[in-house]
Amino acid sequence: MNFPANLKYTKEHEWILIEGNKAKIGITDFAQKELGDIVYLDINTQGKKVAQNEIFGTIEAVKTVSDLYMPVTGTIIGMNAVLEADPQLVNTDPYGAGWMVEIELADESELAGLLSADDYAAIVG
Repeated sequence: MNFPANLKYTKEHEWILIEGNKAKIGITDFAQKELGDIVYLDINTQGKKVAQNEIFGTIEAVKTVSDLYMPVTGTIIGMNAVLEADPQLVNTDPYGAGWMVEIELADESELAGLLSADDYAAIVG
């Protein structure tokens, strides 16, 4: 499985790519494989401030619906509109074209509590 070293991870299987005071968020390769074929994303938090570990949306696969958790507190400033027409990008490119939201960071100190790629890999085996 692929866990890029330039990302930080959560125990809930989200990843975050830090870009200055902004960040992109998605789900990990492990998570998309566990979910199976992604058919729909419901993210209605555009423009809202979402606290760390709070739900920012849901992801629906053929077999189940799962909550999406915010890795750090931030305001959602963008969403990946391409996923509306092609949600399976989360399956085929979870760390690239399958990103879900972009946020403006509210508290950079929260980043210290996230997992490295090695730490996350140890959790999921």
